[in-house]
Amino acid sequence: MSDTRILVIVGSLRADSLNRRIAETLRTQAPDGVRLEIFDGLAEIPFYNEDLDGEEVPSAAVALRDRVADADRVLVVTPEYNGTMPAALNNAIDWLSRPYGVGALTGKPFAVIGATPTPYGGKWAHDDARRSAGIAGAQVLDGIEVSQSALAGDILADEEVVGRLLGAVRALADHDPEAAAA
Repeated sequence: MSDTRILVIVGSLRADSLNRRIAETLRTQAPDGVRLEIFDGLAEIPFYNEDLDGEEVPSAAVALRDRVADADRVLVVTPEYNGTMPAALNNAIDWLSRPYGVGALTGKPFAVIGATPTPYGGKWAHDDARRSAGIAGAQVLDGIEVSQSALAGDILADEEVVGRLLGAVRALADHDPEAAAA
């Protein structure tokens, strides 16, 4: 049996962001049978504009659409900016939602996790990303939620937190889209 391929989209553009480090940790510690691939290139995608989404779609947007279409699942790892998801992530979902009804996210199992240095750990951003992806056609999975506060220090040194993050990856990988559709 081949690996379940999960494309990870990191909502932060900062090279050494906590959420990028979470994604990299999950990639190196992925459960057996699960392969995580981190999408790089979010910063190169222009803001969605229907005038750009015609015959000559920007190559960065095409790359994102192709990577999502080729993946078995999508995992977003994101912080929260001013009570919502980062603009770069929102923009990515906009590109992935088109063409309407058949965008790359349509029917794709989708989950969101992440951390922020706030008491709520990014819950509002995660809720917004799930809602937006669901409207875009993704199969947003209930119960896969890790909105981790990073106020207390290095969460990646906490085995319990890393265990919950890896548990979310396992739950996403184990999800059976055909059973959910039945």
